[in-house]
Amino acid sequence: MTQIKLTIGDVVLHAHLRATPTARAIEAALPFDSQAQLWGEEVYFHTPVTAALEADARAVVKAGELAFWVEGACIAIGFGPTPVSRGNEIRLAARTNIWADTTDDVRALKTVNAGDRIIVETLENSGEQK
Repeated sequence: MTQIKLTIGDVVLHAHLRATPTARAIEAALPFDSQAQLWGEEVYFHTPVTAALEADARAVVKAGELAFWVEGACIAIGFGPTPVSRGNEIRLAARTNIWADTTDDVRALKTVNAGDRIIVETLENSGEQK
């Protein structure tokens, strides 16, 4: 299973790719960089990836699940309530493909600012061992 590293501003997350078409498309596009955008307690950013909505796509995610917003060609990482959440759930703006998981604390993303640089790469290519 491929491991990736996401550097989002000063926050580093390590993730394991799931066995999905979206994960394969993202892996094929690595490495790439982007800029952070914020929506409530969600960081999202544009990618060079396109993907179709998968059968198990959903809007409500768990902390640590990495999502792909098909319509926006964006990776979305929720870490708390968004403007459309009901209670404390993590509800994204639309149904998304869940393509990876991290056990790192995604609440650290609270320190990210809009416009922060994002680098997404395989862990192997980052020179880091985990």
